[in-house]
Amino acid sequence: MRAARCMLGLAGYLAFCPGVGAEEKHVWTLEHVAALRSVSEAAMAPDGSAVAFVLQVPRIPYKDEDGPAWRELHVAEAARQARPYVAGKVSVGDIAWTPDSSAIVFLAKREGDEHRAVYLIPVRGGEAQRKVTHEEDIEAFSLSPDGHRIAFLARPPRDKKKKKLEEKGFRVEVYEEDWRPVKVYIASLDDAAAKPRVLDLPGSASELHWSPVDDRLVVALAPTPLIDDHYMRRKVHVVDAGSGRVLARLDNPGKLGPVAWSPDGRSLAFISAADLHDPREGRLVVASASGGPLTDVLPGFAGHVIAFAWQDADTLLYVGHEGVGSVFGEVRRDGSARKTIVAAGEPILNSLSLSRDGRRAAFVADSPAHPAELYVMAHGDRAPARWTTTNPEAESLRRALQEVVRYRARDGLEIEGLLIRPLDARAGQRYPLILVVHGGPEAHYSNGWLTSYAAPGQVAAARGFAVFYPNYRGSTGRGVAFSKLHQGDYAGREFDDLVDGVDYLVAQGLVDAKRVGVTGGSYGGFATAWCATRYSERFAAAVMFVGIADHVSKAGTTDIPWEMYLVHARRWPWEAWDWFRERSPLYHVEQARTPILIAHGKEDPRVHPSQSLALYRYLKVLERTPVRLVFYPGEGHGNRRAATRYDFSRRLMQWMEHYLQGPGGAPPPYELELDLRALGVEEEGEEEENPQREQDPREAAAAGPGQRAPAAPARR
Repeated sequence: MRAARCMLGLAGYLAFCPGVGAEEKHVWTLEHVAALRSVSEAAMAPDGSAVAFVLQVPRIPYKDEDGPAWRELHVAEAARQARPYVAGKVSVGDIAWTPDSSAIVFLAKREGDEHRAVYLIPVRGGEAQRKVTHEEDIEAFSLSPDGHRIAFLARPPRDKKKKKLEEKGFRVEVYEEDWRPVKVYIASLDDAAAKPRVLDLPGSASELHWSPVDDRLVVALAPTPLIDDHYMRRKVHVVDAGSGRVLARLDNPGKLGPVAWSPDGRSLAFISAADLHDPREGRLVVASASGGPLTDVLPGFAGHVIAFAWQDADTLLYVGHEGVGSVFGEVRRDGSARKTIVAAGEPILNSLSLSRDGRRAAFVADSPAHPAELYVMAHGDRAPARWTTTNPEAESLRRALQEVVRYRARDGLEIEGLLIRPLDARAGQRYPLILVVHGGPEAHYSNGWLTSYAAPGQVAAARGFAVFYPNYRGSTGRGVAFSKLHQGDYAGREFDDLVDGVDYLVAQGLVDAKRVGVTGGSYGGFATAWCATRYSERFAAAVMFVGIADHVSKAGTTDIPWEMYLVHARRWPWEAWDWFRERSPLYHVEQARTPILIAHGKEDPRVHPSQSLALYRYLKVLERTPVRLVFYPGEGHGNRRAATRYDFSRRLMQWMEHYLQGPGGAPPPYELELDLRALGVEEEGEEEENPQREQDPREAAAAGPGQRAPAAPARR
C-alpha cells in the first residue's frame, strides 16, 4: 500500500513515503513543492448555498504518466466541508452554475471524447452528463438566462480535404496565415441532437457572456486569433444571439480583461488598459451596453484591478492588487461612493464570484503560509474566511520568515520587494542570496505564496539562502505611471533597481555580496542574462529560463511584435539598431564571468529558443565562464508538465548550491541523482496498487465531506 498512499499528493508524500528523513519532514523540499495542490477557480452558487471550485492536483514525477496537473471539480457548502464531484484523472475547467443553482456546468475532455465538451452534473446526485459537443475543442461558454441554451466559443471544423492531404504527408504550415478564427456558436442544453448554430461575426472571438435579461451577447473580438491581436486589438462587441448582428461596439483602448453585464442588462463593466501604451489592463471601466463613452470608476487607483462583479445594477465590487497586498472594495457605477471593504493585506485575493443577491462572495486567495485556497465572505463579515486546506500536512512544515522590503533606487525612487530570510537565520551572519526576477515586466510579486518550481522560496530558505523578489519599475500593482517607467529603457533603470536591492540587503548585514545568484523567466530571464553579462561582476551564479539574449532577433522571432513595440520598446529595431544591440545581453557577452545555466522550452513561440542557443554558443566559444544549456522538448514559454517542472527545479537548486555554497569551478554533473523511493516510486518489479483514476461522482458522494471514495477498479 506504500506506493498507493504516496500518490495522494503532499499529504501522502509526508506521511507515508520512505526515504525522507525526520528533518526533511519538517522543512520544505522540492518534492513537497512538486506535490502541492491548489485551488484555481471558484464559483459561488447563484442562491449562495455552495461554492464550486477547481482543485489542481499535480502528477507525481517519475510515478505518474507525465503531463500537467489534473483539475478536479469540488463543491463546498461550509468551511472544511468540501467534497469531490468529478475527481481523479480529469481536467475540468470554466465552471459555472445553472441559474437555479441545481447543477454545475463545466468543460472537460472525458473518456470517449475526441474534443473538450460541455458537461452538466446535478449537485444533489447523479452522473455528469455530456450536453454539447463540437468537432473541435470548446474553449469557453456562457449560459442563457433561462438555462436552456448555451453560447460557446470554438474553432470551425477542419477542412476534410486538407485533413486528407495531411494524411498523405502534405503537412505544410503557412506562417500566420494558416489560422482559423474562433467562432461563437449557439446550442441547446435540452436537445443533444440539435446542431449548434454559428454566428457570422467579424474577427476571432474570446470573452463571451450572455445578457442576464435577453438574447444579447457581449463578445470580445480581435482581427485574428494570433496572440498579438489578442493582446492589443480586442474590442468589446454587443451581439444579437438570434441574428448575429452587431448591436454596439465599444472603443476600449489597448489590453482587455474580463467583461460582465450589469444585472439589468443596461451596462457593461470590464477591466481595460488606460490607453494603447498601458502595459497591463487594470482600470475598472463602465459603459452603456448600447455604446458610448467609457467611465473609469476608480480614477487614479494606485494599483491594478484584477477581478470584479456586479453586486446590483448600480454597484460593483472589485479586487485590486495594490503594492504587495490586495484590496476588496465597492464603488457605484458612476464612480461615486467608493469604499474599502477589506484593506490591502493578507490573504492575497486573486478572483471574485458573487451570489445573485450580492451578499456572499467566493475568492481564490493565497498567503505567505499557503498556496491558493478557497475563501468565502458574507455581507457583514470583517474579512474573508478560509474554507479549504488542500495541503493539510504542509501546516507542520517550518517556514522561514517572509517580509516586505522597501528601499531607494539610485535615483531616489522607492522600490518594494519581498524577502524570505534563511530558516534559522542568525543575527550578524551573512548568507548567500537568490534574486528572483518576475517576467512581464507587467507583473508583480504579492505578499502571498512565493514558492514554485521556478522560484525556490521556502526550499532555498531551508537550505540556508536568503531569497529576494523585487518589484522593479515597470511592475504592476502601483498604477499606470509606475508600470510605464521601464518603457523605452530596456535593461536601464529597471535592472539597476535589481542591483540596488541587492546592495540594500548587503548594507543591512544579511547578504554576502560575493555569493549572490539570480534567476527568472521570460523578461526575468532577460534580467538574468543581463546580470550575468553586463553586471557580471556582481553575480556569482545565474539560472536563465526562457529568457531574452538579443533584442534584434527577438523582435523578428516573437509572436508579440506589436505588444513589444507599443508597451515596451516604443521603437522598432530599424529605428535604433545600436540601442537594440547595446541593450542585449549578447552585446556584453565578453564581460561574462558568471556561471550560467540556461533552460528553454523547445516549442516556445514567445521567446524563440534561439535566444538561449545564441547566448550559450557565444559563452561556450569564449570559454570564460561555465555555461550549460537545457532544452525541454514539447514545452513552450514555461513548463507545464510535472517531469519538466521537477527537473528544472532540481537543476536550479543544484546550480545555486554548487556556485554559492559549494566548490564552484566546473559545472556539477549534468545527470541528476534520483532518489525514487523518496518520491514514492516503486522499485522495478514492485506492484502498483490503486492507480489514479477518474472518480465517479456517486462514489464521491458516498465518501463523505472532504474524503476520497473507496478504491475501485481502474477504468480506461
